[in-house]
Amino acid sequence: MLLTLDIGNTNIKIALFDGAEMLHYWRLSTTRRYTSDEMGAMLTQLFQHEGLSRKAVTGIMMSSVVPTINFTVEHMCRDYFGMDPLSVAPGIKTGIDIKYENPRELGSDRICNAVAAYSIYGGPCVYIDFGTATTFGALDAHGAFLGGAICPGIKLTSEALVSGTAKLPHFELVMPEKVIGKTTVGNLQSGVINGYVGQVIYLVNEIRREMGCPNAKVIATGGMARLIAPKSGVIDHIDGLLTLKGLRLIYEKNLPKA
Repeated sequence: MLLTLDIGNTNIKIALFDGAEMLHYWRLSTTRRYTSDEMGAMLTQLFQHEGLSRKAVTGIMMSSVVPTINFTVEHMCRDYFGMDPLSVAPGIKTGIDIKYENPRELGSDRICNAVAAYSIYGGPCVYIDFGTATTFGALDAHGAFLGGAICPGIKLTSEALVSGTAKLPHFELVMPEKVIGKTTVGNLQSGVINGYVGQVIYLVNEIRREMGCPNAKVIATGGMARLIAPKSGVIDHIDGLLTLKGLRLIYEKNLPKA
């Protein structure tokens, strides 16, 4: 079985695959203070809860946008699973042509999303990952990564607004019924969430226009995708596990030939 680890700024998303089938999915907080043993103990408990043995893992594939935690995770993999993880890093086979001026600058999570979006949904397409940062990626009909856009995630936006002002209260990220809010919280929800919807619509339309593909499919992933997608009207598919699926696909591309 393949263990995949998507290490993000807020969460570590973990999945166990048997071939193409995802058997289990877990989330841990991204905590830089964890030791390799603490992380290994948590994974061991998750495995035991599902009646699994760590010995069932025959490969590990990881993507990380938090370099300071990589050594800990790699150490944990060696001590608790008896193997080094394969990482999405320069030199690994992905099957996509990255059209960045410097391809090494492209984040590993964005590479995973690009691989999965094209492999599962075909091209041309646009993916949006609603994470700590919201990232957009554009892929042409042949699966080449053309580039994209990065903006603050909606949670980051709301937290910055509240922490940067003296009197504005914390508020729940739920879609308001109306744009014209009647309370301070309603005003905040309207401005932040509806404003974010407008940003997504504009960026998707401009990306499609620059690609010359007005009907390019749009795939959304990440925790806030289900909040934004219904109101935006530009998102065709929601796939919350897109990055982990990309990790599996990249792992398979790098297996030794039989």
